[in-house]
Amino acid sequence: MHGFTDGAVVAGIDGSPSAVHAAVWAGTEARRRGRPLRLVQIYTLPRVNTPIAVGSPDQVRAGLAERAEEWLAEAKAAVLAEHPGLEITTAAREWSPVTALTQESQHAELVVLGSRGLGGFTGLLVGSTAVSVVAHAHCPIVVVRGRTPHDPPPATGPVLVGADGSPDSDAALAFACEEARLRGTGLVAVHTWSDVLADGMLRPHPLEENPAEIAVAERAKLAEQVVGWQLKYPDLAIEFEVTRGRPVRTLLERGEHAQLIVVGSRGRGGFTGMLLGSTSQALIAHSPCPVAVVRPQQAGSGS
Repeated sequence: MHGFTDGAVVAGIDGSPSAVHAAVWAGTEARRRGRPLRLVQIYTLPRVNTPIAVGSPDQVRAGLAERAEEWLAEAKAAVLAEHPGLEITTAAREWSPVTALTQESQHAELVVLGSRGLGGFTGLLVGSTAVSVVAHAHCPIVVVRGRTPHDPPPATGPVLVGADGSPDSDAALAFACEEARLRGTGLVAVHTWSDVLADGMLRPHPLEENPAEIAVAERAKLAEQVVGWQLKYPDLAIEFEVTRGRPVRTLLERGEHAQLIVVGSRGRGGFTGMLLGSTSQALIAHSPCPVAVVRPQQAGSGS
């Protein structure tokens, strides 16, 4: 039995400093939301074609489990140092990281991961593994980053959200509004446009359109998408950022002064393929603050 707690904030632990930062960040999030924190370490028995030199498979498994408990204890101590009295449970699990995290997400309100890793989470945020986690997760996923690989994540600044009019960015807006409210900060809704592309399609006559007119139209689209959230959160300051160019570059630039970036798992227009290929890898690899990825079914979660 793994002792799942419905609605917990789950943090993946792997013994790396990044994971400890993520655990502390997750503890702060759990306290804000009034939720328990669950720390999970997932390990996998190495697959080898020759006998294991360091012992039998059972001995190796026992060693991995013992190490997992040590890492969990270290992360728990770091969280309690910042949040005394927070309800924390721990679990060391032998399984595939993607499968285990997907199962964890069925019970969690939020799954939090570090941006660099060791052990079971090595390479979790590059290539197909990251896409698989986000594609199958049942709750938002947050990748915790600081301004440098060794820095803790920033705790000041607004929340940024990528908005492109798609259902995924509606879900991201819902999550971002609630995050900004919980943090007592403002929200910046970021929308990028191109004079070559429109809704992910090539414009029929890009050179014949006035860029100023495109910008006005794109700003109107953003205002239309956000107006419902302004009514739901009347005390929340929402700023519009409508720019011509690439979404990742805009988010990274504004992210220098933010405490969280929120994006949908898919999109159209400027945010098409946010979690596929170089766009997602650039955002996850270079963001100066945590990045939350939200799927459509999470719209309104936590409200």
